[in-house]
Amino acid sequence: MPPGRTTRRLVSNENDENSNYTRMTRAKAAALDANVLSQPTKQQPLQSKKSAVNVNPAGQHKRAALGDVTNAGKTEVAEGKKPLATKTGLVSKAAQPSGVQKSLARTTSTRAALASKEVKKTEPKRAGSGSGAIGAASQKRKVASATTIIKADAIAEDEEPVRKKVHTLESENIAPSGSKSKLAKVEEVVDKVPDKVSEKVSEKASRVESEVEQPKPHVYPEGVKNLDDEDLDDPLMAAEYATEIFEYLRDLECKSIPNPDYMSHQDDLEWKTRGILIDWLIEVHTRFHLLPETLFLAINIIDRFLSEKVVQLDRLQLVGITAMFIASKYEEVLSPHVTNFVHVADDGFTEAEILSAERFILGTLNYDLSYPNPMNFLRRISKADNYDIQSRTIGKYLMEISLLDYRFMAYRPSHVAAAAMYLSRLILDRGEWDETLSYYAGYDEQEIEPVFELMVDYLARPVIHEAFYKKYASKKFMKASLLTRQWAKKNAPLFGITDTSLSLDEIP
Repeated sequence: MPPGRTTRRLVSNENDENSNYTRMTRAKAAALDANVLSQPTKQQPLQSKKSAVNVNPAGQHKRAALGDVTNAGKTEVAEGKKPLATKTGLVSKAAQPSGVQKSLARTTSTRAALASKEVKKTEPKRAGSGSGAIGAASQKRKVASATTIIKADAIAEDEEPVRKKVHTLESENIAPSGSKSKLAKVEEVVDKVPDKVSEKVSEKASRVESEVEQPKPHVYPEGVKNLDDEDLDDPLMAAEYATEIFEYLRDLECKSIPNPDYMSHQDDLEWKTRGILIDWLIEVHTRFHLLPETLFLAINIIDRFLSEKVVQLDRLQLVGITAMFIASKYEEVLSPHVTNFVHVADDGFTEAEILSAERFILGTLNYDLSYPNPMNFLRRISKADNYDIQSRTIGKYLMEISLLDYRFMAYRPSHVAAAAMYLSRLILDRGEWDETLSYYAGYDEQEIEPVFELMVDYLARPVIHEAFYKKYASKKFMKASLLTRQWAKKNAPLFGITDTSLSLDEIP
């Protein structure tokens, strides 16, 4: 074979290399190259070519000159980027007699295309390093020198607020040398504002303090010990506000007292039926291990509701169990579920009935459950009694008598608590009712006398409330019901109580 002649394969299918091939002369190859160069805009599909002579033994495929399309007309070169390096095919010089002329023609066409595209551009862009017109690249650098800084600043400050961005540009580019920028002036003003505000606030506070009358220290009567100062270190006792708190509770007592004669407008109810209901509620209260405050609030809700509404006999138990349900949710940390109250009532009422009665009772009371519980007053008096556990336990039993005996309904809770503590100390022989006890209780002996005489009268009569009696007959409550009844039967004549044969229900 002559040295200047190469053999080429024309494959009809580029994926099929085993198809028939034909020889091609240099004239035909030159004609094909001329046709490719004459149509630069129409890109021919690349065909796989394999030289019959120069076969790479390592298996590397190299592109031939035939059908090779360069990257001279692509957009990367037009935008000023470095053109991709074209890879020439491995063809002998004899197969390319006019190779120099072709390369010159391609270079001029490429530069002409670049020049035409650069003229049409309106927005200057950063010139790429590499090929392209030298004059155009230098002009781009001059134009972009002013905007590049602004763009870089905008990118760096993209996350900052717009106000801060504007001040930054003004302080860096607009403010003349030697003068303060607007940002610096604003910062000076902002720094001065807190000082002015604090000065005005302090002046106003001092003016208000001078105008407002300072509270005077509480003055205790002669012979009364100041027991609240001992609890100043305990924040749970609120010793600083104890006097004001109990003054507020005493004022609140007048609003929460029910009508003591409400049974007159009840057609189906009597005081006896009320006593039976409350005795049963005391048993429910003991079974659920609820707080004493819950029981007192529940009875107050019942009496206030019966003072407003007429209730039939078959619905009285529903009123009682619903009142206990409301009180437990108000006083307890973890109140029993409504299902437990349904079970206690022997499934006599459904959950829907209890919840409906709850809404009706609360609506009747205007959702006002602010009740000055007598347990608070009992603890206040017990503080003056040096927190004697025996006298306070018996006092709790005597105070719960007011729940069962309707004759106590006309007295305030604080009055009942003072009488219970007075009678408890009298039974245990704890001494006289001195000035300190009288001050913290709020009542002297003459004011307490009619209330504790009612307690002695109840204790001296036969037992009619079995659940209440058994509750305080246990060792947990120091057998308070047994001890007090024995004392009352023995000392009742001293208080003018002679006829004790009749029970509470039989009293006319």
